[in-house]
Amino acid sequence: MECRVGCGACCIAPSINSPIPGMPQGKPAGVRCINLDEHNQCLLFGKPERPALCELFTAESSICGNNREHAMQLITLLEQQTY
Repeated sequence: MECRVGCGACCIAPSINSPIPGMPQGKPAGVRCINLDEHNQCLLFGKPERPALCELFTAESSICGNNREHAMQLITLLEQQTY
Protein backbone atom coordinates (compact mmCIF):
# COMPACT_ATOMS: atom_id res chain seq x y z
CA MET A 1 0.00 0.00 0.00
CA GLU A 2 1.19 3.53 -0.76
CA CYS A 3 0.68 6.37 1.69
CA ARG A 4 -2.31 8.55 0.91
CA VAL A 5 -1.07 11.97 -0.11
CA GLY A 6 -2.32 14.50 2.41
CA CYS A 7 -3.46 11.96 5.02
CA GLY A 8 -1.07 12.70 7.90
CA ALA A 9 -2.82 10.30 10.31
CA CYS A 10 0.49 8.65 11.22
CA CYS A 11 1.84 12.12 12.12
CA ILE A 12 -1.08 13.00 14.37
CA ALA A 13 -2.58 9.92 16.05
CA PRO A 14 0.46 8.17 17.60
CA SER A 15 2.76 9.43 20.31
CA ILE A 16 6.45 9.80 19.55
CA ASN A 17 8.68 9.59 22.61
CA SER A 18 11.93 10.64 20.98
CA PRO A 19 12.83 14.27 20.28
CA ILE A 20 11.61 15.68 16.97
CA PRO A 21 12.89 18.88 15.40
CA GLY A 22 10.68 21.59 16.88
CA MET A 23 9.30 19.17 19.50
CA PRO A 24 12.25 18.35 21.80
CA GLN A 25 10.04 16.44 24.26
CA GLY A 26 8.52 14.30 21.51
CA LYS A 27 4.86 14.36 20.50
CA PRO A 28 1.81 13.26 22.51
CA ALA A 29 -0.81 11.08 20.87
CA GLY A 30 -3.46 13.05 19.03
CA VAL A 31 -1.25 16.12 18.65
CA ARG A 32 -0.35 17.28 15.16
CA CYS A 33 3.39 17.04 14.48
CA ILE A 34 4.90 20.48 14.03
CA ASN A 35 6.68 19.15 10.93
CA LEU A 36 3.48 18.60 8.93
CA ASP A 37 2.83 21.27 6.35
CA GLU A 38 -0.60 22.68 5.49
CA HIS A 39 -1.15 19.77 3.07
CA ASN A 40 -0.38 17.14 5.77
CA GLN A 41 2.95 16.28 4.19
CA CYS A 42 6.04 15.69 6.30
CA LEU A 43 8.69 18.38 6.04
CA LEU A 44 11.30 15.92 7.37
CA PHE A 45 10.64 13.16 4.84
CA GLY A 46 13.95 11.86 3.48
CA LYS A 47 16.02 13.95 5.90
CA PRO A 48 18.40 12.48 8.49
CA GLU A 49 16.67 14.29 11.36
CA ARG A 50 13.41 12.42 10.71
CA PRO A 51 12.69 10.24 13.79
CA ALA A 52 13.46 6.53 13.45
CA LEU A 53 9.87 5.63 14.32
CA CYS A 54 8.63 7.70 11.37
CA GLU A 55 11.27 6.26 9.06
CA LEU A 56 10.21 2.71 9.95
CA PHE A 57 6.48 3.29 9.44
CA THR A 58 5.02 1.48 6.45
CA ALA A 59 1.50 2.12 5.21
CA GLU A 60 -0.63 -1.01 5.48
CA SER A 61 -4.35 -1.42 5.00
CA SER A 62 -4.66 -2.93 8.50
CA ILE A 63 -3.30 0.32 9.96
CA CYS A 64 -4.39 2.89 7.40
CA GLY A 65 -7.86 1.56 6.64
CA ASN A 66 -9.93 2.80 3.73
CA ASN A 67 -9.50 6.56 4.21
CA ARG A 68 -7.91 9.20 6.45
CA GLU A 69 -10.68 9.07 9.08
CA HIS A 70 -10.41 5.29 9.30
CA ALA A 71 -6.61 5.58 9.62
CA MET A 72 -7.01 8.05 12.51
CA GLN A 73 -9.37 5.63 14.27
CA LEU A 74 -7.15 2.59 13.74
CA ILE A 75 -3.89 4.30 14.74
CA THR A 76 -5.57 5.86 17.80
CA LEU A 77 -6.83 2.43 18.84
CA LEU A 78 -3.36 0.92 18.40
CA GLU A 79 -1.89 3.76 20.44
CA GLN A 80 -4.37 3.12 23.26
CA GLN A 81 -3.70 -0.64 23.21
CA THR A 82 0.08 -0.25 23.33
CA TYR A 83 0.39 2.66 25.74
